[in-house]
Amino acid sequence: MKYLMLIYGNEQVWNSVDAEEFAKLVGEVDAFNAALRDSGEFVDAQGLVSRPRSVRSVENAPVVTDGPYLEAKEYVGSYFVVDVETEQRALEIARSYPALRYSRGIGGGIEVWPLMDHGGGDL
Repeated sequence: MKYLMLIYGNEQVWNSVDAEEFAKLVGEVDAFNAALRDSGEFVDAQGLVSRPRSVRSVENAPVVTDGPYLEAKEYVGSYFVVDVETEQRALEIARSYPALRYSRGIGGGIEVWPLMDHGGGDL
């Protein structure tokens, strides 16, 4: 089953990481992704550019506004997708994500979402 991992962060977390520490983290994330690629579990990963748009229905018409979608201190900064045998494996991968140690209890984290099979047969 495929799982979407939404990686959350906030300015306070990322502003607390100096350039040297950030470069080290990028290397660790690259190694993390390479290990998943080597295991055959890696599907995709992308960082997100910080100018999201929100499209909502207002008076029966789609309206586009600037993001983020909800007012929050945290935001989705990137994502990755894995294809694994069990939810337990997906959670194990999420727990091992290198950037989690930078949250220091002030925000950030990963949401783990099972992705629907094409055709919706898993509903």
